[in-house]
Amino acid sequence: MSVYIDTLGNGPNLVMLHGWGLHGGIWDGMRERLSQHYTLHLVDLPGHGRSPNITQAYNLLNVAEAVLEQAPQQAVWMGWSLGGRVAMQSAILAPERVSKLISVAASPRFLKDEDWPGVELSVLQGFADSLEQDYKATLLRFLAIQAHGSERAKDEIRILRQGLFAHGEPQLAALRGGLGILQACDLRQEISAIKVPSLFLAGRRDALMPYRVAQLSANMMSQARAVVMDGAGHAPFISHPYEVLHEIRQFIDE
Repeated sequence: MSVYIDTLGNGPNLVMLHGWGLHGGIWDGMRERLSQHYTLHLVDLPGHGRSPNITQAYNLLNVAEAVLEQAPQQAVWMGWSLGGRVAMQSAILAPERVSKLISVAASPRFLKDEDWPGVELSVLQGFADSLEQDYKATLLRFLAIQAHGSERAKDEIRILRQGLFAHGEPQLAALRGGLGILQACDLRQEISAIKVPSLFLAGRRDALMPYRVAQLSANMMSQARAVVMDGAGHAPFISHPYEVLHEIRQFIDE
């Protein structure tokens, strides 16, 4: 199986992974600026955008392996939300290939439990149920939650909606599998094995993933730090692109 990757730019390799239901085009607002400094590899995750679905079970391990098959031999990996989880799993599987790790509004555990802030199980189950009835309406509702809380929510939801099906519609099986990953996976113990420099970017107004998760996750790793962006929600690279660009460049180049 061949995962679709859009490659452009010059400089060190930077693999960029999108979130649930979207595609690599979600990074379009930053690609021109980033490509002046790095060689970008904008991935469409399996079953999303222009990538076919995987033939194996749609789980985190198989998705990460599919991306690793097509990715450069060494790169900085950056993932947003679900894509951040894939980037973490890739760093665990192939530490020699991930030189640095950037997680944007991503968490090693998506669900809330007694000692971890996150999303209520009932919310994910609700999305899973509505997915079977009308997956397009479900995706639009999910985008609205992502923009909720941001000080630039109106512009953010407009950009997310405009780009949703720009590279084709995601496959229902991949959407089911992605929700399964968010619901079932817990990498909190495994990420302690990630020894490369790592950055957790979070929006203080994120209504989907509490910003406190960024520091909690960074505390589990030996070379990680967290940056919380005031005014930003779940997609800070859309609402605050210049601030996110500054953090990315500073982290990669230092």
